[in-house]
Amino acid sequence: MLLIKNAKIYVGNGQIIENGSILVEDGKIKEIGQNLSYSDDIQIIDADGKMVTPGIIDSHTHIGIGEEGIGFEGMDYNEMSDPITPQMRALDAIYPDDKGFLSARQGGITTVVTGPGSANAIGGTFLAMKTFGKRVDDMVIKNPVAMKIAFGENVKRVYNSQGKMPKTRMGIMALMRDFFYKAKDYMEKRENEDISKRPDFDLKYESVIPLFKKEIHLKAHAHRSDDIFSAIRLAKEFDFDLSLEHCTEGHLIADYLGKEGYPAICGPNMSSASKYELRNRSFVTPAKLYKEGVKVAIMTDNSVIPTQLLPICAGLAVRSGLPEDEGLKAITINAAEITGISDRVGSLEIGKDADIVIWNSNPLSDIEASVYYTIIDGIIAYNSLEDEKFGF
Repeated sequence: MLLIKNAKIYVGNGQIIENGSILVEDGKIKEIGQNLSYSDDIQIIDADGKMVTPGIIDSHTHIGIGEEGIGFEGMDYNEMSDPITPQMRALDAIYPDDKGFLSARQGGITTVVTGPGSANAIGGTFLAMKTFGKRVDDMVIKNPVAMKIAFGENVKRVYNSQGKMPKTRMGIMALMRDFFYKAKDYMEKRENEDISKRPDFDLKYESVIPLFKKEIHLKAHAHRSDDIFSAIRLAKEFDFDLSLEHCTEGHLIADYLGKEGYPAICGPNMSSASKYELRNRSFVTPAKLYKEGVKVAIMTDNSVIPTQLLPICAGLAVRSGLPEDEGLKAITINAAEITGISDRVGSLEIGKDADIVIWNSNPLSDIEASVYYTIIDGIIAYNSLEDEKFGF
């Protein structure tokens, strides 16, 4: 058992508990509040009034599947041989000893949602996992959580260079629509009671059946406003759940997106406008969307931005108009809810995983903020007093 006491606890839902305590047992939060009773034989961390938050969640990364400092040999997130590859699974490419996971823990990130890149129109499935462990199967929170699709420049560039479709936005939509209609027909025929009338097994089609059954959602890479609306059009046509990934020009159409009701995972904004689609990138996007009622999370898109810098990304959104409590939600409970893992992570509540971070100051407002302890499933995964210091 573990007890954190004398803490200023930010629960993750807007509630703050002054001089609070958290009791952890078997990797879960057993109790939280003030004046908790406990035995003398348990491990105790005296937070001494410091800020304690839920473990931070990066809701869109390629960590572990695009390994740091390796190059081609470690870049496994884009299967650029076919624009339609829904059968690709992030699970099969993640290397838990990727240095990025250590850096993430040092920065207070306890959960990442990682998966394929944006080279293909349909790229494969993302999963949610912890940042601490040796075997990916044991680190998984939920697999799969979403099917990656992509619009715009990246897909066009890859397949134009290969001299095949899709070279245009029309081509991207046409390929996706054609595939999803065929997949829907396949699914319906596979459910035929007469086994002799069922089609042969097809892994591509099988991979998207959870989409039609709303067990997972579409994770739609879309920077430009027209691509954002195309993602919404596609989701409506097939009745898919949807999250708008990047949503770079979301601030330009925030009123429309507020009426549509789909959540947005914004970023990465701590980077240059490296391509035409990013020319309108802005730190105000999360604030503009929030004001229109859109549920917002913030991402790093690691390795575009190192995952450990996610709290700074959220802090820059706060500086640009997002309320501070919403900035914290954008990297905790909102990220968990959009991803479908809020039953386990995202807030400090009884019964949830004991993913907890103790800070020396508020990372959303203090550039010098750093992590004292990162606790994952009740285990101290990083201790600044004993482990290698986090640095740039």
